[in-house]
Amino acid sequence: MKTYYFDHSASAPMWPKVVDTMTELMKLHYSNASSLHRSGIEASKLAERARASVAERMGAMPQEVVFTSGGTESNNLALKGLVGISARATKHIVVSAIEHASVFECARQLEAQGVQLTIVPVDREGRVDVAEVVKAIRKNTVLVSVMHVNNETGGVQPIGEIARALAEHPHVKFHVDGVQAIGKVPFSFAESGVHLYSGSAHKFGGPKGTGFLLVKEGVELAPLFGGGSHEHGLRAGTTNVPAVVAMSQALRLSLESLDDRRLRMFGLRRKLRDIVEGIPELLWNGIGVDPDRENDTAPHVVNISYPGMRPEVLIHMMEENGILLSTQSACSSKSLKPSRVLLAMGHDADRASGGIRISFGDEHEANDLDELGERLKQAISQLKALEKRSRPG
Repeated sequence: MKTYYFDHSASAPMWPKVVDTMTELMKLHYSNASSLHRSGIEASKLAERARASVAERMGAMPQEVVFTSGGTESNNLALKGLVGISARATKHIVVSAIEHASVFECARQLEAQGVQLTIVPVDREGRVDVAEVVKAIRKNTVLVSVMHVNNETGGVQPIGEIARALAEHPHVKFHVDGVQAIGKVPFSFAESGVHLYSGSAHKFGGPKGTGFLLVKEGVELAPLFGGGSHEHGLRAGTTNVPAVVAMSQALRLSLESLDDRRLRMFGLRRKLRDIVEGIPELLWNGIGVDPDRENDTAPHVVNISYPGMRPEVLIHMMEENGILLSTQSACSSKSLKPSRVLLAMGHDADRASGGIRISFGDEHEANDLDELGERLKQAISQLKALEKRSRPG
């Protein structure tokens, strides 16, 4: 039986060319990029070329690129780094109610340490109101963090509007978690008005354990780790040269084909909406399918609910039929709690507990969606039959 992988938002397959590049680099360039001998200098040059490539693709300057171990570290460095460097006696931060756990739980940690925290609500579509963000600003606010693309629903946040509004409050720095956006949604750091932007390689076809934080020139952060002076003094630790070079190549491949990939994946999204509308037990969560609103959603993430049904039951039934899906985000998929994101969008506990995420990528074609639809119908039919047999009387 063929297996269909519809969990790209958790982790995307590496580009085959990137696998080859990284394998070759691990064989040839194993020296520490901080070493002074010739081999170390060659490794350092490779890392700096990768930094320049990431900067060019993201619309940043090389000195604004900080290599990290991935999105979680980038997000923690942004939040804790800004709070740690601030000289204010009492500090205040603002995050949205639908942030990824690496932002949301980091903000909660800071709150437990005495930092004041405001959580901005979202509407039924999962979008932040810019006016609510501005209303939350105080004199001691040091940071606003609002994600670019939500990892559960694919909704795109109005980060351009937020950046323009925050320009009226120069004491506030704006961080954006861009992990789910890169390679799916157009973005230029230089043009965005954003101060910090997080990325993770394995979401756009690069290796796991590698990412970056874009830090606007002039923005100061306190490092998370004590140690060497790597990454402009912001990230101690030996540079993973094969991984950062592989990441830069994956980023190039993803962004070179961005327009074509978006067009194709939006076609798949429209087809999936037709499938969901034909299965009355399923509800669509988030922004629907509207050609005039494609800027409001990423093309590759869809969230549906089977209210009253534990999602892991449907997930396992689909896996037995060769379809790999997920519940919530990968970081929260083993939790039996309702989705924090769907609850924040105003859905009841039944709907929020029954959420399923479908996320696709470059390998998928229309016939793959047909297979997904047929196997969804079969699984739900089996579940309904089981429900009937289990009812008393």
